[in-house]
Amino acid sequence: MSKYKAVQDAIFSIFASVAWKSENIKTFPSNAPTNGEEFIRITIIPSGPGVNANSVSGLLIAEIFTQAGKGPSRAAYIADKLDSYLARATVPNGSTLTQLAISAMVPNGLDKDNPALTKSTFSVPFSYFGVQ
Repeated sequence: MSKYKAVQDAIFSIFASVAWKSENIKTFPSNAPTNGEEFIRITIIPSGPGVNANSVSGLLIAEIFTQAGKGPSRAAYIADKLDSYLARATVPNGSTLTQLAISAMVPNGLDKDNPALTKSTFSVPFSYFGVQ
């Protein structure tokens, strides 16, 4: 399996877990259509070298969309949930490992595509360690 597909599979396995699904927070990959209600959009950006040719580092971005006019509390609540699942997490996958680091959150204000929603950006760096 390629390193890019392996990273994607490892990270999305967190969002496919029973535990995450029980949070009842709609979560979509970056290219999936949404219906304009509260949701999270996940983008995985492999952007740097790893420790060997089969490894890669990068950034996981979760765009948090919540109802506008309700204040920042809901976005902060969702960011805290994401943090509990992702920050400092280690995801084994056979002989490979994806390790996530410490997260950050930035409130972005009203969404330009749907002003009924506000957008916040949650991000966490990752490293994928492949086998040489």
